[in-house]
Amino acid sequence: MSQTIALIRPSLDWLPAYEQALARGWSPNTDQDVSREQLQQLRRNPERFLHNLYHSLMIRLPDGRDVPRLPAHDFWISDGEFCGRIGFRFQRGTEELPRTAYGHIGYTIVPWKQRRGYATQALRQILPVARQEGFSRVLVTCDDDNEASRKVILANGGTPAGTVSHDRRPGHVKLCYWVPTPEI
Repeated sequence: MSQTIALIRPSLDWLPAYEQALARGWSPNTDQDVSREQLQQLRRNPERFLHNLYHSLMIRLPDGRDVPRLPAHDFWISDGEFCGRIGFRFQRGTEELPRTAYGHIGYTIVPWKQRRGYATQALRQILPVARQEGFSRVLVTCDDDNEASRKVILANGGTPAGTVSHDRRPGHVKLCYWVPTPEI
């Protein structure tokens, strides 16, 4: 049985642990390694880095385009130590997402904390947040060769919803799943 995790709001208090994870090579972006870039920004101005990471009006896509940030609830995952991140992004009043977002929920666990059930717990814990925003289900995607993430989604009640082409990995697709949110 895995240890219980908690979802915590990103904060300056936890920023040194986030920095340490970046320094160990963890990237919060599963489609490209942004660890070096984030580490430089964080060390230059920690307060600005934290603000820009979760509260800036625009986000930069892997192709360099800036697009409006979607409303989101972002959390860091902790078992007493920093374990990764999970976020729920959405457009108010619709299940639809812009083409720039693969799904409503994205998550990543630092490599040295993987295979402990943390992603499964984190996804289970964020689903009520989505329900509070009015969602009876959310779209969660994973790379076609990411068996661990597929198991996380299925363990949380995910049902297959097709595939979409993968913008960053030619020849690969994202597997799509609808995951129900719990009744409050």
